[in-house]
Order: sequence, then C-alpha cells, then structure tokens
Amino acid sequence: MGKEQEAEKAVDEKEYGSNLKARETWTRKFDFLLACTGFSVGLGNVWRFPYLCYKNGGGAFLIPYLICVVIGGIPLFYLEVAVGQFMGIAGLNAWKICPLLQGIGISTTIIVFFLNCYYNVILAWAFYYFFSSFTTGDLPWAKCGHEWNKYCVDFVNVRNINCSDTEKFGNLTYCSNQTLKLDPTTEFWENKALGISEGIHDMGVVKWDICLCLLFAWIVVYLCICKGIKSSGKVMYVTATSPYIFMTILLIRNSLLDGAGEGVRFYVTPVWEKMANMEVWVDAGTQIFFSYSISIGALTALGSYNKFKDNSYRDAILFACTNSGTSIFAGFIIFTILGNMAYEQGVSVDKVAESGPGLAFIAYPKAVTKLPGAPIWSCIFFLMVILLGLDSQFVGVEGVVTAVVDQWPGYLRKGYRREVFIGCICILNFFVGIPMVMNGGMYVFQLFDYYSGSRIILFVGAFECIAIAWIYGFRRFYDNIQMMLGFKINPYMMICWTILSPAFCLAIFIMSTINYSELTYGRPSGDYIYPQWAIAIGWSMAAFAAVFIPGMVPFQIWRYGLKPSEYYLLLKPQGLKEHQLRPQDHGEINLDNFRDSSLRYRANDVPIHNLEAQPNLYDKRDAGRENPSFTGERL
Repeated sequence: MGKEQEAEKAVDEKEYGSNLKARETWTRKFDFLLACTGFSVGLGNVWRFPYLCYKNGGGAFLIPYLICVVIGGIPLFYLEVAVGQFMGIAGLNAWKICPLLQGIGISTTIIVFFLNCYYNVILAWAFYYFFSSFTTGDLPWAKCGHEWNKYCVDFVNVRNINCSDTEKFGNLTYCSNQTLKLDPTTEFWENKALGISEGIHDMGVVKWDICLCLLFAWIVVYLCICKGIKSSGKVMYVTATSPYIFMTILLIRNSLLDGAGEGVRFYVTPVWEKMANMEVWVDAGTQIFFSYSISIGALTALGSYNKFKDNSYRDAILFACTNSGTSIFAGFIIFTILGNMAYEQGVSVDKVAESGPGLAFIAYPKAVTKLPGAPIWSCIFFLMVILLGLDSQFVGVEGVVTAVVDQWPGYLRKGYRREVFIGCICILNFFVGIPMVMNGGMYVFQLFDYYSGSRIILFVGAFECIAIAWIYGFRRFYDNIQMMLGFKINPYMMICWTILSPAFCLAIFIMSTINYSELTYGRPSGDYIYPQWAIAIGWSMAAFAAVFIPGMVPFQIWRYGLKPSEYYLLLKPQGLKEHQLRPQDHGEINLDNFRDSSLRYRANDVPIHNLEAQPNLYDKRDAGRENPSFTGERL
C-alpha cells in the first residue's frame, strides 16, 4: 500500500471507525487494462460496428471512425479514468473536483443502472440459445415443422423452385398465396424465444424460460463480483481473453465457406460519396461512445481502483488499440458468414446484413445451421457472446455499486454489508428486467436501448470536458496527471479536452438531433411504430438522467446556504487531500472550509475573496464570536 492509500485509510478510519474495510485497489497493474477491455469490448463491437461499417460505405467508414477515436474516444476515455484515479473515488464524490457540475456523478450512475437493466436481458437470450444448442440432431431453428412455426418457409435451394409447376411444388408454403413467409430461424426468434406480441400495449405474460435464464445470468454476475474487484478481476482473465480464442476459431472456419470473400469485399470496399452524409459521422461518433463506454461512470469507477502512481495513460493508449482493433476484427468474422448466407440465398450481402440483436440471434444462428456439426459451432458462438457480455456486465454493476458505496462508506464498507448491497442491486435489476422477458418485452428493451443511453451520453461527455478543462482548469489537471505519472503527457490531450472533444460531443449531439426519428421496431410483418405515450416514457428516462447536471446547482446553493457573493465557491474543488494539492493550491478556500471563512467574514466585514490574498485577516476576527462547538451552522 502506497503512502497515498495509507493516508486515505487513516482519514477514513478517523471519520468512520477502525472497523471500516479498506478500499480495494487492483492486485496487478494488468488487471485495470483487462477490466477496461472486458467492459468496453463487448457485444457492440461484434454486432454494431460491422453493420455500421457496411451501412456507411465499408472501408470509407473507417476514416470518420478513426477521426472520432482520436479527437473523442481516447481523450474522453482517459479523462474519465484520470478523474477516478486522481480522486481515488467514484460516482458523485469523484466530481467534487467541480462542485458546480457534481451532478455528472449522479447522471452517469443512472445511465449505467439503466444499461445494466437491459444488457443482462441480452445475456438471458444468449443463455437460452446456448442451452438450446445442446442437441444431437438439427438445431431447433434449422427447419420448419415445430409448434411455433406459423408462416415458415425452408428457403434452402429456393432458386431451384418453380412455383408454376403445381404438381411438384404446389403444396409448398413458399408457393402459397400467403404474403408473410418467414424462415425457421426468424420464427424461432420471434415466436419461440420472444413469444412476441403485437406491440408495447400488449405486454402479455412472462416468458418463464427466458425469465429463468435472466435469473441465472444475474446469479452468475453476483457470484463473480460479490467479493469486489479482486474476485471479478480474476474472473475477467477468462471472460476478457477467451472470446478472442473463439473469435479466431470462427474466423478461420468462416473463411473456408463459399462466398466468404464476397462478404469481405462488401465490408472493406470504400464508398467514398457516403462520407458527405451527416448520418455517417453521427454513427461514427455514437459508436465511439458505445464501444469506449464513455459517459456512463464505470470508467471513473475502474480508474478509482488504480494506485495514485499507476500509469493509466499508457493503458488508455493500449486500450484504444485493443478496442478498435477488436471491432475491425469482428467485422471480418461477421461478414465472412454473411457472404456465405448471401451465396446460399443467391442475393447480395446487403439483403442479409442486419444490426443489433437481429445479427446475433437471427443472421448468425441461421448461418451455423448450414455448417457440419452445427450444434458445436452454435455453442461456440453463443459462449463467445456470453463471455463478451458477462465482463461488460460485471463492470457495469460494479460502477453502480462503487458509486453508492463511496457515497456512504461508513454504512456499506463494514462487515458483509457490501456483499448484501450488491445482492440487493442485482435483485432490483432483475425485477426491472422482468417486463423485458414478457411477450411485449422486446418493445420495452428497444425503449431502454434507444432513449436511456444514446444521445444523453453525448450531453454528459460535453459537460465532463467543461467541468475539467474550463472550470477546474486544464493546466491544473495537467499538473495533477504529472503528479500521478511522474512525467508530462502529450499536450494534445489538453487541446482535446479544451476544444476538440467538447466540440466533437456537441457536434454529434446536434447532428443526431437534426437526424432524429422516433423509435420504430422492424419486424418481418412490418415496422412497429411506438405510441406517443411510450415515446414520452423513453424521453422521461433520458431526462431523468440529464436533469441532475443542472439540478445539482441550486441544490448545492441551498445545501451550503451560499449567498450570491459566495457562488464562486462552486468552481473550487473540494475533498482534495494533501497529496492531491500543488504548492500553490494550499490555503485555497472551498466548500469544505468556507464556513470558517464565513465566521471571519461576519466578524470583520471582510469579503471572502480577499481572505485568500490576506490570510492574516483571520487572526483579526473578534474572539468573542468564536464558537468552539461550531458544527456547520452559520451565524
């Protein structure tokens, strides 16, 4: 334990008692990089990036994507990590570095809580498909003829079917007059896995098979994180690294399939004219926020477990290479199989490329049915999906838990209270997720995904830059980083935090607002349009997370009883310890010590702002106004 950690432990014990458990730090320096990689490299890299790359011009999309990485991804990622490492704490208290915008800590905690609620539903679906893959025969979504099939058509060798030959093909569903014809994989997803209803107004009943998978997923998450980062860190040595083994196996197998080369060509061939489209830049910017996990508070929590002198700057660069490299690598895995699907169906790749859950639970399961030993390949794929999702979920829950525990350490860092609290968080998330495993659950899932963590994270990212670069001071923070690392980082980071990154966040936010369209859900029977009351609920979730940033300002004024002449104190960091101060920062008046200044002000009629320049004025106050039992009440 370093001197900084020993000092913090002494302060905590003095304030909360000697039976307070010490705040954990990473066992090994590599644990932090592994945790960041495990959290941020997840399902979005596998199913969202490849689709966006194809949708927005193939290889040409990499140019705006990499530009966004350089001016937004890496600087904002390191900003959040550095704040957590410097403050040694997460959540609301981490943003005491800028009391005016301390609401950022609450907003990011709410966003990651919403994310945890629906992200584990994806794991529940993955577990369901994984368990369904344990069969000695055909996969259950390989053929028609099951009880859940209503409009099923086996599209295998459709090119050889001539419906005019009624004697030979007249009895086939494909040649019938019904307008809706679905392949068995789509019907398994919609009718068996989801049991989907006609809309969010028709929630139906709980799908107990999926609900049990959701419960199982939460039990796994709890068991892996209940003992804190030391246990979850060890688990992530498996969950963060093994997916790369499975991904490599799948890429080798997919590359041997007919049509794989055509899929790769569709993936990497640039369509330069699409770069002039505003939507391309919006997709690139939002993908950076999703894949780098920016503005959801978890990175600050991970950074807070670093030792004060750890080299997180190096880790941030390594992480960026790993994250973006994984996204590009995953694209080859997905598009080799999509190329094979296009070859089998006799269509172009754009006819089979899908995004989001449709790619993981329709396109790929459909593809593996054509492989020899299909159940084995299906198990490998969904095990990879589960492992990619689990470590993301570990850190997401840890982000919420750490924020709350750091807020009330005197209550939650004693005995087994933290473990009990983690259990309560998991149970709460499970119950919030139950509506998403009902017949209308997919509509609720899409509502959470579209509104609770999309545009709002751009809004939060911009305010993070403003809080650090413009209010706390980019030069001061730059000095703080030098205090931690022992060397000066590239000044390019200062330029980004001050100008480029906030401009990037605001530009993407404005462009996404211009391109805004209300939520719809694409189904084979047609796009489902959400009712206005559901959209209002979605915007309410987004507003609930955002409102705490401006809302904390009047609360801080009321909490500390500030007069207009004292509002400037909201711009001064509070909670800093000796090792976090530069020589010129000593004696700085802030919300922690201004009460004493108020006494001085009332006794001598000296404006508070003059006390910093004339500290000896404190000694001139009226001794008769001294209150030895002063507990925070102002005169």
